[in-house]
Amino acid sequence: MPETESARRTPTPSIRVATLADDTALARLDRDTWSPRHAVTPLPEPPYEPYFDVTHRPDEVLVAEDSGGFGGSEGGAICGYVRLVRPTPLACNAHVLQINGLAVAESARGTGLGRLLLRAAGEEAARRGARRLTLRVLSHNAPARALYASEGFVVEGVLPGEFFLGGEYVDDVLMGRSLTEE
Repeated sequence: MPETESARRTPTPSIRVATLADDTALARLDRDTWSPRHAVTPLPEPPYEPYFDVTHRPDEVLVAEDSGGFGGSEGGAICGYVRLVRPTPLACNAHVLQINGLAVAESARGTGLGRLLLRAAGEEAARRGARRLTLRVLSHNAPARALYASEGFVVEGVLPGEFFLGGEYVDDVLMGRSLTEE
């Protein structure tokens, strides 16, 4: 019996706003996806801190929840997240939101989930009234930079040698995109 197109499609995860109940799963995902390619903080060690605290709130995080079979994870499991924050507390900057964290579980890499989360972040930022979406990425993280560029982010600045990581100086690349232009 020939395989139908719907049977070949990869299940799509649902994207939703995080809740406090997601804390343990998000903290685990953060630890599991830690890499010197993107992290400027040391690898977390026990005892592990909770994901949510006074500066990391559930309403800032969109989670990708597996609807069953996506990327090889179990249905209901969190397989990725993106965090949206205001870059400053200034009223004159309230029209800008910043991606301040994006993670995709190893089992869901290569499935388009990072792109799906970026698009959801753009939609959510626009829904919240933002006119611009920005992010920061380390210069040596070529895969992330390519993904961001393919989604319309452009380099708006570079802070040369901003971080000393793994024995080398790494640039901090500032990228952004308009949410109001076609």
